[in-house]
Amino acid sequence: MTAGEDTAYRMRDPRHSGERHRARRPRRLHAIPLGPRSWAALGIATVGGLVAFLWPLFADPGSGLGHDGDAPLVFALLLPMLLAVVLAQVSEGGLDVKAVAMLGVLSAVGAALRPLGAGTAGLETVFFLLVLAGRVFGPGFGFVLGATTLVGSALITGGVGPWLPFQMLGAAWVGLGAGLLPPARGRAEVWLLAGYGSLAGLAYGMLLNFSFWPFATGDASELSFVPGAPVLDNLHRFVVFSVATSLGWDIGRALTNGVLILLTGHAVLGALRRASRRAAFDAPVDFAPPEAGEDAAEPVTGP
Repeated sequence: MTAGEDTAYRMRDPRHSGERHRARRPRRLHAIPLGPRSWAALGIATVGGLVAFLWPLFADPGSGLGHDGDAPLVFALLLPMLLAVVLAQVSEGGLDVKAVAMLGVLSAVGAALRPLGAGTAGLETVFFLLVLAGRVFGPGFGFVLGATTLVGSALITGGVGPWLPFQMLGAAWVGLGAGLLPPARGRAEVWLLAGYGSLAGLAYGMLLNFSFWPFATGDASELSFVPGAPVLDNLHRFVVFSVATSLGWDIGRALTNGVLILLTGHAVLGALRRASRRAAFDAPVDFAPPEAGEDAAEPVTGP
């Protein structure tokens, strides 16, 4: 090796140039890419969902909504239509055959996992998969996966009812939030997801409580919703109601999410990322005609 070649080699070799070798971070592949219209649709769904959950806080006591127990059914009918619009917008962003296949597999797995916990003492075995899949495949995929998983599990367990749209929207938000978490690697990523899964479990329980609390406690208790009362007063009553009735279940769900993510997060993230690389969701599909030099298949002739 000449002096010039040795100098060039040293300039290219990071050990001699002073550069540290760094492993490349796993690239975030979004199975369902979201454009501006899809983000706008998700924003509309989020606002509409919050209205469906929180409208009793702002209802006029003279309108009848605050005392009408059938009002949640109206919102329960509106939510599936709202979700249908969002799913259509997301599909315009690239819901191709590979994404549909991955969505179907993970939805089936999540639907099969949910009955294992059955909500006993707050043990929910479905949300950890939503968090991990949303982290790998992106917020759009996580949003759709949350909704489809809850529909599938409801069909398996016979849990279809007016509460299902609220569960669908809550689970969709869990998957959406997982895809929006900041970058992290290794153990830090697993701990980040475990912390998020625990907080999401608590928030999910609180949201579901709000979907029925104004209509389930009557009007003769300190835990009851008071139509037309100041928002802070009703929020205080709601917090007391949640602590007294469902906090134990919500803590159980939060602990289940955190423990399952800590135990399986590294392996499941690796498996999902290998699947995403093999699927190549971001690779464009191009159907090109055969080249001129290629020979056409010769017809088969008889003897």
